[in-house]
Formats: sequence, C-alpha cells, structure tokens
Amino acid sequence: MKKQKLVILYFVLSFIWIYGTNYLVEHYLPTHLIWIFERLKEIFYVLVTGGAIYFFIGKKEELNASKEDERRLSTLINSMVDFVNFKDGEGRWIEANDFGLKLFQLENIDYRGKKDSELAAYSDYYADALRYCEVSDEETWKNGIVTRCEEVVPIPDGSSKTFDTIKVPLFNPDGSRQGLVIIGRDITEKKEMAKKLAESQQQYKSLFEYSPDIVYMMDLNGVLSNLNPQFEIITGYKREEMIGKNVKSILPKRFRHHLKEFISTVVDDSTPIIYELNILHADGHSITLQTTSLPIVINGEITGVIGYGRDVTGLRQTEERLRRTEKLSVVGELSASVAHEIRNPLTSLKGFVQLLQVEDQRHQFYYQIMLDELDRINHIVGELLLLAKPQVLKYTTADIQKIMFDVISLLNTEASLYNVQIKSTFPAKETFMECEPNQLKQLFINVIKNAIEASQNGGTILVSIEKIEQEQITIKVKDNGCGITKERLAKIGEPFYSSKEKGTGLGLTVSFKIVQSHKGTITFESQKNEGTLVTIVLPHNPKKAETTRHAKIAKP
Repeated sequence: MKKQKLVILYFVLSFIWIYGTNYLVEHYLPTHLIWIFERLKEIFYVLVTGGAIYFFIGKKEELNASKEDERRLSTLINSMVDFVNFKDGEGRWIEANDFGLKLFQLENIDYRGKKDSELAAYSDYYADALRYCEVSDEETWKNGIVTRCEEVVPIPDGSSKTFDTIKVPLFNPDGSRQGLVIIGRDITEKKEMAKKLAESQQQYKSLFEYSPDIVYMMDLNGVLSNLNPQFEIITGYKREEMIGKNVKSILPKRFRHHLKEFISTVVDDSTPIIYELNILHADGHSITLQTTSLPIVINGEITGVIGYGRDVTGLRQTEERLRRTEKLSVVGELSASVAHEIRNPLTSLKGFVQLLQVEDQRHQFYYQIMLDELDRINHIVGELLLLAKPQVLKYTTADIQKIMFDVISLLNTEASLYNVQIKSTFPAKETFMECEPNQLKQLFINVIKNAIEASQNGGTILVSIEKIEQEQITIKVKDNGCGITKERLAKIGEPFYSSKEKGTGLGLTVSFKIVQSHKGTITFESQKNEGTLVTIVLPHNPKKAETTRHAKIAKP
C-alpha cells in the first residue's frame, strides 16, 4: 500500500514539475534564456529523482538489515532457556522471548509498546506479578547499576518457580533512561537440590554431633581428621588437641604396629569391621571400646576410614561379675554337697589322732602335724560352707574400728614371725555401721593376712579407716610386698585360683562374697615388687544402699 502511494506521488510531482516549469518558461523568461533554463531544468530533475531513488534504495537496505538483526536477535533469545525481556526507558516492552511470554501467559498478545501494568489486564493469574515488575524495575533505575535478585513466580498447578534475575539499566549520554535488559534464570531445581543438600548436611551433623557413641574419621595414614564431642566425654582427651594427630597416640603399644594392616583390611573388605580394644582414659584408667569401621568413599575413591566406638566398659564389667557369680554358684553347689560329707569323717579322724596322741608319747611330733593338717582341712571346709547357698544376714550396729582393732591384735603375732609391722590410722570418733561383725572380721583377716604373707622379707602394712561420705566408709590396706602381676590381678577373687603353694584360692573368693553381701566394693591396685593397695568401700546401711540402687535402676 505504501509503495503504491509513493509511485502515485512520484507521477503527480513529476507532472507538476514538467508542466509548471514549462508554463513559467513560456510566459516569464526571455527567448534567449529559454534553451539554457530547459537544460538546467532537465539536469535538476535527473539529480532530484536519482537522489530520491538512491535514498529509498538505501533505506530499504537498512530496513532489511534491521529486520535481519531483529530476526537474529529473536532467534537468539528464543533459543535461550532463560526469561529475556527488553524494555525502553519508559518501561514499555520492546522484545521478549517465547519462554517469557509463555511464563506470563502472553503468547498471543501484542505486547510491544505496553507496560507491565497494561499487560496485567491480559493475564489474570499473573496480574499482580506483572504489576510488581514495575516496582522492581523502578528500584533498579534508582540504583543505577546492575541489580541481581531472586524472584518467586507462582505456577498455575500450585507450585512455584524461583528465578535468579539480573536487571541491566541503560542510560543515554545525557543521563536519561534508554532501556532496561532483564534476564531471569530458573533456579528452582538448583534451590531444591541445595535445600536437600542442606537438610542432608544437617542430618549428618546431628548424627555426628549428638551420637551417644564416639564417631571418628581418619585418613589412610591413621591421622584423625574429625571427632565428635562424645570422644571427649568417653576418653577424656580434648578433641581439638587430637584432631590432626595419628590415632597411634592413644592406642595400646601392642596395637600400634597393626594399624596399617587394619586400615588395609577396612579398605579391602566390603563389610564393616567390628572389634574391641582397651585404651587408657586421659585420667589413666582403662576403658573398653567396641568399634565398627567403614571406608570413606568420595567420587568412587576410598579416602579414609570412618568409625563408631561404643563404650562397653560397664557391660564387660557386668559380664565379668556375672561370670564370677556363676563360678561362685557352681562352687556353692559343690560346697553344699561336699562340705558336710567331709566334716563327718574329719571329726572321727581328729578324735582318733587325739586318742593316739594321749597313749603314744613317742610320736607326738607326727600327731601334732596330723592335727594341724586336719585343722587346715576343717578351715577349708568352713570356707566352703561360707560359699554355699546365700545366707540371710542379721545386721547389727557395730564399731568397725573395734572389729579392725581386734583383727590387728589377733594377727600381730603372725606379723612378727614375718618381721612385718602393722600400723593403723583410725578416725578420732567411733565409726558405727550396720553389718554382720563376724563376716567383716573374716574379711579383714583374709586381706591383712595376705598382706603379711606378701611381705615375707619384712615391711610395713598400713591400715586406715576414713569416712569419704556420710553414707560410706572406706577401709584401705596397703603393703610394700611382692605385688601382683597384671595377669594375676585380672583373675583375683576367682575360686581355686591361688599363687600360694598351699593356697586354696578361696580366701579372697570368700572376701568378695562378704563385701558383696554388704553391698560394698573391693578393688586391688598393685605393681610387681612395689606392693598392693586394697580398697574396701562399705555403706553405713546395706539395706538402705540396696533400696537406693534399685531406685536408680528403675529410673527411666
């Protein structure tokens, strides 16, 4: 249509020029100038028409080039997976890609030249979102710099999409607004993955930080890379000081040279490696850890070892007490069936030996040996009877200092034979407690007698009684004798286990049973050739102590 108008206009102007100039020449110019003016008129017409044709051809090429650029730009932005929008300085839409039009439900709308608020009328669902775009754009214009923000766009299905939006303001040389370029990338999936990763990290952190067991990580050389707080609670070592150190520093010596082999086993084995080991607590006592170790795999490569260590010290001690209890039960059953059968013929033998001792003066030495051995057998039978079925104790209030004083007086003679002195330290006031006095006397005799026999080459035995709490009394017996090896110390108190040549192994077994029946504890600390310390802790009132213990166990 425009081309037809231009052609008609060209013909009209041409006819006006030709007839108009001819009229002027014929009526107003002298004859001698007519030829010159006609030639000039023709040249001017050619120049004007040629210039017009050149101008329109150039404009057409520019227009074609502009359309080609627009086509290329449209192809480029429509191939992008991001939302792309170009606006002029007044906020009117110039160009938008298909992704953006589809996002705001504007596919079939002539959007060019319209503002966001005007386009809101064509999209009920996104009307508010489009109006907000004008507010957000205005903030970018005020800032005057590239602005980046996250925008959440609701989706008709009820979900939403999050866009990482970049807005670039363009200004004219005079500072006026030229245009605004908006690019928005859909980061919904990325945000969701980041959220899941954060949740996973939080779960891992909670499992790591709040696990009731030790959780440790180390590299393939055994260097600790991470430890949870429970490590410090269970072992007593500061986690900050241990991280970065080799785990060998807390392992027993016999395990250290096996560390490399152990790590290789964990790396090569597809199943968890479970084992137990004893390590020293920071304060010096031994604890038992049951550990489970697994390889750490990152990007298909094994980079270290992760392990879980559970403190089973109390469990193993309970199992050991049960084992000893079972042994005592077996010994008790054996004692009950044998002791009475031994005592009957024993009485007859002792009677006949005493009769022979009266009638035969020549062999008094042999008769005395026989009587001593029969008394020894009778003493063993008495110990066996103590280990028989549990007895109902009749507690009475007694002064434990008096009981200990009587025992020391009784054993002083025997101590003198071994060139041993017994020194005692008692509280200024009497120390009363509920107990079975005869059993405590037997307990103290067994412990002090062992101390005397361990100090055969002379020495001093220190006996002390002290109140460590209102509810407990502590008795300590310390000698500087031959001491006890670790192997023997582990088995001390077991029935029939004795290092003495003529020992029955029942003395300390009976002692353990007496302490147990009084709801107390007995412990041994010893070093070879450095002596032994026996510590006995007894409650003032065994019945009350038992009730309190049951109440603690029953607590949730």
